[in-house]
Amino acid sequence: MPRWTSTIGECRFLLRDQDAKFSRGFDEVFGGEGGQVLGTPIRVPKANAYAKRWVQTVRVECRDWTLVLDRRHLPWLLRRYVRHDNQQLPHRSLALAVPEGGSGRHRRLTLERRRRDMLGGLIHEYAQVA
Repeated sequence: MPRWTSTIGECRFLLRDQDAKFSRGFDEVFGGEGGQVLGTPIRVPKANAYAKRWVQTVRVECRDWTLVLDRRHLPWLLRRYVRHDNQQLPHRSLALAVPEGGSGRHRRLTLERRRRDMLGGLIHEYAQVA
């Protein structure tokens, strides 16, 4: 199946709920670009829970604290936050592991750490000094 690109990256699927504001023409626009529109099941309120939680997390932890300057700044900001979320933050569903954490081997703990500021100091990433 061909992919269509957005300002954030390549997309194959668009997941949306069954709200009446999404007309058939809405689906045709995305379908015409090579994407597939998937609707959530009717009368299943928990089907959107993961997407809504992700949107809330991005708003609270990133977007509410940052002034977006132009159309290019928002996709850049979101890419940086997604990379931070996948490579640095522990996730409860993964037993506090990092989704892209590498080998998963435990390193010897040291008392020295290095701090790197991201997004203008909004987020701090810490790494152990070898």
